[in-house]
Amino acid sequence: MLACRPATLSAAAIPVIAGTACAQAVGAAKLGPALAAGAGALLLQVAANLANDVFDHEKGADTTERLGPTRVVQSGLLSAPAVRRGMLLALAMALGVGVYLTMVAGWPIVVLGLLSIASAVAYTGGPYPLGYHGLGDLFVLVFFGFVAVAGTAYVQALDVPTLAWWASAAVGVLSTAILVVNNVRDRETDAKAGKRTLAVRLGRRGAIGEYYLLLATAYLVPVLLVATGQLGWLGLLPLLCLPEAVRLAVRVTVDRGRPLNASLVGTARLLLIYGLLLSAGVVLGAVEG
Repeated sequence: MLACRPATLSAAAIPVIAGTACAQAVGAAKLGPALAAGAGALLLQVAANLANDVFDHEKGADTTERLGPTRVVQSGLLSAPAVRRGMLLALAMALGVGVYLTMVAGWPIVVLGLLSIASAVAYTGGPYPLGYHGLGDLFVLVFFGFVAVAGTAYVQALDVPTLAWWASAAVGVLSTAILVVNNVRDRETDAKAGKRTLAVRLGRRGAIGEYYLLLATAYLVPVLLVATGQLGWLGLLPLLCLPEAVRLAVRVTVDRGRPLNASLVGTARLLLIYGLLLSAGVVLGAVEG
């Protein structure tokens, strides 16, 4: 359970909820594909977390200087082969879910599924680990935003409603914000290990600026949806958690080192609350509109 990092699994669940809300807004929500998409997303994130645990240890990014939560391989709680087996099991189960979704929605799911499986491993593993070359933020935005949200809507509606693209952007940027806090916290140890995250490349001030931009984008989306008439006023429900976003922005600016662990969990919680409000706003706002 520790290796699966349950505190951040909202980044897998919320895109599916948001995608299902977009399908419901056009009268196309289906329970079976929605549940399967949720299971697949959770399994893929667990696989990515396990891969991150073992590969970061082997590449020297996880050491006794680590500031974040305990990593099971680095701490000796589990062996690297055991965590690899867990990763492969999660990927195999995700592949099984993908077979069902392919039967429901056709060949596009094969493409999305294979890309998602490859990326779950390639984030920290393989010959060109994405996270080590400053591409982790883009990876999260694409796969936890556009692929997960739009893909969930597609397996139910067999099309991607316009609302799903907007929701993909909103959910994707907040998912990316979780990674930014993680990388700001680990910037110095990552640099020592040769892990050139975007926070390492931009520096602390630049990475915090990225965090501000991601939060601002998330709250701009519902405003634009209402302003352009795509949703009624209930589409502004996500603005209810704006004060929490402001509080987190202040904490990320001020805190350094281990205190940022609280901001990491807080940003994951913000994604959960925002995503639920966004999903409610999409469904209710579409009815209102």
